Amino acid sequence: MAFRIIVLAKQVPDTRNVKEDAMKSDGTVNRAALPAIYNPEDLNALEQALQIKDRMGDAEIIILTMGPPRAADIIRESMYRDADKGYLITDRRFAGADTLATSYVISKAVEKIGNYDLIISGRQAIDGDTAQVGPQTAEKLNIPQITYAEEVVSVEKGKIKIKRRLERGVEVIETALPALVTVHGSAAPCRPKNAKLFMKYKHAKTPTELQTLDDDYINQSVKNKLYLNIEELSVDDLDCEAEKIGLAGSPTKVKKIDSVVLQGKDAKIINDSDTEVKDLMKELITNHTLG
Repeated sequence: MAFRIIVLAKQVPDTRNVKEDAMKSDGTVNRAALPAIYNPEDLNALEQALQIKDRMGDAEIIILTMGPPRAADIIRESMYRDADKGYLITDRRFAGADTLATSYVISKAVEKIGNYDLIISGRQAIDGDTAQVGPQTAEKLNIPQITYAEEVVSVEKGKIKIKRRLERGVEVIETALPALVTVHGSAAPCRPKNAKLFMKYKHAKTPTELQTLDDDYINQSVKNKLYLNIEELSVDDLDCEAEKIGLAGSPTKVKKIDSVVLQGKDAKIINDSDTEVKDLMKELITNHTLG
């Protein structure tokens, strides 16, 4: 049986250009107002999964993402890099979920998929920076977890060895499988899209996307090609408890979003004399840059 890897990936708003309309009145992110991109550290995680597949040969990579219908783009982007299939968790009732509600839904989806050996994801998403979804998902699934992974050293005999990137160095640790691993941004960047895989999977669609297409397109491009089917999972498919999803299941509330832009101003050159260093420290303390 193939070694099965579930990659948790997320389509996130590009936070490099946050404007006043980036937040809705209910405290949730207005994703329609920002361009959508593949979460950077999830791409690092995908590359680690692809490297395992390269080594083992007999491995299957399943992309699992949660979001609106347009988040299917993330699954297609992954398939262009050699992921095998994907599931889109999408339902209006999931909207507004914080990390607690999100990890609950993801854990239910993982249980539905079943028969996995490894779950791998980015350390955190750029639209939240909490680094909580991966660890919370592992806790809900009752499996071991390794965070801050920089490299998968080996996978063999029901165990995985990981090199972690820590604040003051690295460490190599091992755990039994199945397990969940979150990948640090210092890990290897993801390989580019493959032209042949792009041509193979460019017509991959979710049921929602197929509803917007005409019969001729479906008959020519999708019909009878099961590998082009991107499955959707709803609240009902996952048998979720209503009080644990969406805003109802999210104790975290966002009150305000600010766009912080650092701008360069006048430069001041000082020498290494004690007097000039002390004067600079006094100036920084006086204008509250320090202290």
